[in-house]
Amino acid sequence: MPLKLYFDHHVHKAVAVGLRLRDVDVLTAYEDGTGELPDPDLLDRASALGRVLFTHDDDLLVEAALRLEQGKSFAGVAYVHQLQLTIGQCINELELLAKLSDEGEAENQVIFLPL
Repeated sequence: MPLKLYFDHHVHKAVAVGLRLRDVDVLTAYEDGTGELPDPDLLDRASALGRVLFTHDDDLLVEAALRLEQGKSFAGVAYVHQLQLTIGQCINELELLAKLSDEGEAENQVIFLPL
């Protein structure tokens, strides 16, 4: 089963729209009612749903590293700086990640885009 993605509030809505047009399972924090959660809680929510958290937020990299250090499990974090890739490039990269990876394959990992 392909990876499912969870977007924090920093990700442009057009990325979610583009991925959905390509049959990628995406849920945004806004749609889930969690757009205002602090980073640790947001990562917990994504993990509880079995979704890899996609973000442009450097602070989530710190949270993921802390969890790795403490041996705390999480569903995975995918990251790219918002100025590094265009919206179209993000869509292409995330489509590859979602469709070429199996559910659970990104667990306890930080994946930097581009792949």
